[in-house]
Amino acid sequence: MESVTTGRTSGTAGRAKGPGRRERLRAETTAEIKKVALELMASGGPDAITLRAIAREMGMTANAIYGYFATRDDLVTALINDVYTALADAVDAGWASASAQGPADRIHAWAHAFRDWALANPEGFRLIYGDPVPGYRAPDGGAAPQAAHRVCTGLAGLADAAWPHAQHLYAGSEFDWPDFDPGLLTKVRPAYPDLPPAAVALALRIWGHLHGLVSLEIYGHLRTQTVSPDKLFRAELAALVRSLDLTRG
Repeated sequence: MESVTTGRTSGTAGRAKGPGRRERLRAETTAEIKKVALELMASGGPDAITLRAIAREMGMTANAIYGYFATRDDLVTALINDVYTALADAVDAGWASASAQGPADRIHAWAHAFRDWALANPEGFRLIYGDPVPGYRAPDGGAAPQAAHRVCTGLAGLADAAWPHAQHLYAGSEFDWPDFDPGLLTKVRPAYPDLPPAAVALALRIWGHLHGLVSLEIYGHLRTQTVSPDKLFRAELAALVRSLDLTRG
């Protein structure tokens, strides 16, 4: 008997202990709450994100929902952090896929990663960049500061890669550091200390090119204008690359 008991104890000790049933159930319920919140936003706009509405959809009591998120703002913050982090992961992967290539290819890879993620996650895109949730107050530092920092420095990285080829186009630039928000500069300047103000402005212009068309597409404004939004996006990227004196390959 002793040898059998000892063997079982040893085998149990050798297995990695995973999360318990209660922890798994809590994680699953938390994920479902977030999923339902985004579904409510998709069908009813940001006003539809309420803990009571989510509880009703899930067949739970409102008090039970409060056991997972103390306030509606806590839920919205968690949602924004989740989707913004997923976006940062996507564009970082796009950058990594072209990191050994030229600046034009990096712009294309980052841009397509951004658009592909937005099309796959329209509610997430709207939550980050579009419709504000009425009455929502983000915590100090923002809802997703790390993800926002990654996306911001990613855009600055596109400008940094293009700058050696494009800087002659901005020789007469009047941009100076006071033209930019201090919060933006605290992200960009430590990551790219050699970028001049004109290059920071270029990063924002690149952002405008990419974000503008994607936003029009997500909100359905291109639906009645073109049956080929992908072709339009590619043409815009090609024009952007040409405007920076860049070539692909």
